[in-house]
Amino acid sequence: MQTRAVYSSRRDAVRLAAWGCLTALGDAAGTCAALVRGERALRAVPVLGREGGDPVPLALLPDRALDETAPPSWLATVKSRFALVREPGWGGPRRPVFVTSSNFGVGCLYAHRRGGDPAFLPFGALPRCVEWLRRELGWGGNVAVCSHACVSAHLGLLQASRLIQAGLADEALVFSFDFVSPFVSGGFHALKILNADFPAPYQARAAGSIGLGDGSAFAVLTRDHGDFAILAQSLHNEMHHSTANRPDGAGFTACLAPVAEAADGRRLWLKGHGTGTIEAGRLEAGACVRLFPGAPLVGWKGSLGHTLGSCGLVELALAAEAMHAGRTPGTVGSVAPVVAETVAIESFANGGYDGVVCASNAFGGAHAAFLLSHA
Repeated sequence: MQTRAVYSSRRDAVRLAAWGCLTALGDAAGTCAALVRGERALRAVPVLGREGGDPVPLALLPDRALDETAPPSWLATVKSRFALVREPGWGGPRRPVFVTSSNFGVGCLYAHRRGGDPAFLPFGALPRCVEWLRRELGWGGNVAVCSHACVSAHLGLLQASRLIQAGLADEALVFSFDFVSPFVSGGFHALKILNADFPAPYQARAAGSIGLGDGSAFAVLTRDHGDFAILAQSLHNEMHHSTANRPDGAGFTACLAPVAEAADGRRLWLKGHGTGTIEAGRLEAGACVRLFPGAPLVGWKGSLGHTLGSCGLVELALAAEAMHAGRTPGTVGSVAPVVAETVAIESFANGGYDGVVCASNAFGGAHAAFLLSHA
């Protein structure tokens, strides 16, 4: 995967007509305000839910247990918070839907495997999960699925943008969801990157750790209206290792370079991936410093946890909300010393900036980024 879609002018840009997200701290406005205040949603939770295990940092929706239910308990919250995604017409010929996630119903497959309850099966496989979601939200049949680990939402954004650019759609809905389950938390715990420590993105420390969080988000893309524009998008896959990046950081540079070129002298701030792992944080920050000199770099997973394949869309909604509110949340959960002098620990006013570069990175050296600006 080495795909870049760089728009040469605002006339060619895709507009962001609407956005929203749901995290453990609330909707986009509530989450952004809580991050500005430095609040941390992560809490120590037994890694396997009711089956116990080591306490690890998770950020779950209020009153949601880690263990899966049948049907999944998160749908009612999504329905009540995301009225726009249930409007008539989505999934029609000119209003396609792109569903993105890294997990879909895998937690239900795990629950069925552990307990044998057949009630979990209608939600457990990707096609069944998406078909159930389509029916519940009232979408037509024009629904596509994108899934590639933690850059999944970026893939959906790019595919939706291409249809808009080609004149094949009037508007497109990108919808993403990742809700933590014992299968997901147990898997990351087995890799030792989800452990008893709380994440501190871009902090210079001896050992790294991540947190995991519930997250869902949507974005509506159009050509001709909306307060924000996506001016450039870039995807790059190193194809280097099953989990690691190239040690020289070349993958980060290859993805960010075309976005930096498209920025064309704009004054930007950067929303990095920033999970709290040591090597990836150092490589990402280094590439940001080289390509965007002086641009402040922030990461929000030290509060919200890693929302996995949905992080690109969750953090797009939060970046748009921060630009709308005029203040960017800092890197919650981290303190000095940091891996680069441009890492911003505290929140800052963003009225003097022209836009933000949002980046995400995934297992195997997959990278994605886009440039979001006021329209």
